[in-house]
Amino acid sequence: MTGPAPIPVRTDPVARARAAAARRVMEQVLRRVEVDLRSEEEQHRHASGGTDGAAAPVGRPAVVLHEPERFYARLGASHKVAVGEGYTEGDWSPAPGHDLAAVLLPFAQRLGDGLPRPLRALRHLADQALPRSTRNTLDGSRRNIEAHYDLSNEMFAAFLDASMTYSCALFDEDAPWHDQTLEDAQLRKVDAVLDRAGVQEGSRLLEIGTGWGTLAVRAAERGAQVRTITLSGEQAAWAEKRVAEAGLADRVEVRVQDYREVEGEFDAVVSVEMVEAVGEEFWPTYFGTIDARLAPGGTAVVQAITLPHDRYLSTRNTYGWIQKYVFPGGALPSLDAMERTCTAHTSLGLREVHVFGQHYAETLRRWRTSFGEAWPRIAGLGFDERFRRIWEFYLAYCQAGFTAGTIDVGQVVLRRPVRGPVAAG
Repeated sequence: MTGPAPIPVRTDPVARARAAAARRVMEQVLRRVEVDLRSEEEQHRHASGGTDGAAAPVGRPAVVLHEPERFYARLGASHKVAVGEGYTEGDWSPAPGHDLAAVLLPFAQRLGDGLPRPLRALRHLADQALPRSTRNTLDGSRRNIEAHYDLSNEMFAAFLDASMTYSCALFDEDAPWHDQTLEDAQLRKVDAVLDRAGVQEGSRLLEIGTGWGTLAVRAAERGAQVRTITLSGEQAAWAEKRVAEAGLADRVEVRVQDYREVEGEFDAVVSVEMVEAVGEEFWPTYFGTIDARLAPGGTAVVQAITLPHDRYLSTRNTYGWIQKYVFPGGALPSLDAMERTCTAHTSLGLREVHVFGQHYAETLRRWRTSFGEAWPRIAGLGFDERFRRIWEFYLAYCQAGFTAGTIDVGQVVLRRPVRGPVAAG
C-alpha cells in the first residue's frame, strides 16, 4: 500500500521559476523559525565535528535536505502538500538524533508569522482548492471514510491501546501523566463524554461514529439503549464482535449507516471526532440531524478537533497534505463556526466547552511510539515503507500542532430546548 501519487517533479521554465521562488521564501522562513537546514555535506561536517556543526546553536532542531532541487520543485508546485511529501519521498529528514515532531514544532509555533507580512498576504494565491471528488455526499462520505478507517483493523490494533480508541485521551491532571496508561485515559475521555451527555440507566443514545465500539459498550454497561452508526464496514464488524463478547447485544445496535439516514428519537447524541469528516458544506445538515434526532430537552456532546477562527477562515477551502494522504474530505471547524452553524440552522444551544489540546499532544506521542515499535507487525500485514513514512509524518505533524496550540480539541455540549421548532435535517 503506497498511498496517493506524489506531486510530479517538473523541470520546465515555469516550474523552475516557481521552485526558485519557493527557495527564496524558505530562506526567509528559516530566518524566523529556529530550525537548521543542512545539506548532506554540511551534515557530514557536523557529524565529523567540523566548523559548521560547532557553530550551530546547541539543542536546535535540524533537518537534512537530501534532494534540494526535488524538494523546492515540490514546494513551488504545492506548498501545503510539499513538506509532507518531501518527507515521505525522501527529499529531507530530521538530522540524526533529532525527533520528527521536535523538528516540526518550531514551524507550528510560528505558523501565523513565519512568513513576512507581504508574503502572508499573497499566500492564498498559491493555495489549491479542495477537489470536488472528495465532497462528503452520501457516496463520497463512504469512500472517504473507507479510505482511512478500512485500512485494516489489525493495523490499528497494532498501535492503539487495548480499548481500540482512536481519538484524544483525557489524562488525570491531578497525577503525573507518565504514571497513567493510555487505556485508562481513553476510558476517562469516554466517561466524560457520557457524563456530559447525561447518559444513564434507560437513556436512549445515538452515537454518530462508532469507532471500534468502546463508547457503545461503555454506555450499554450504564444501562443505556445504544444505536451506533459508522460508514466503516471494518469497524462495524469489530464493534459487533466486542458487543457480543460483552453480552450486550440486547442493548447495542451497530449499523453501517450515514448520519443523514438515521431516524428515531434519542435522549442523547454523542459524536467523538467525527465532525471533522463531515465537510463544511454539510455542517448544517450534520448539526440539523443531531437537533432533529434529539428528544426535547436532550443533550448532545460533540468532541471536535478545532482551529482558531482566523485560521479556519484562511484555510477553509484549501487542500493540504492531511486531506490528500490521510483524511480525504476532512475539514476542521472552529468553535465559532460550530456555534454559528447551530444558531443559524438548529435550535441547539451551546452550553459548555471543555478544551484539552495538550492531552492530544501526549496521546499522539504515545501513538507514535507504539506505531514505531509495532512496525514489523504492521509491515507483515502488507504495508510498505512509504506507508510507514506517511504515518510517521501524520502523527508527528499533528503532535507538533497540538503542542504548539495551533490546533485544539474540545468536548462541546449542546442542548435542544424543551420547546421550540427543530431544524430539518
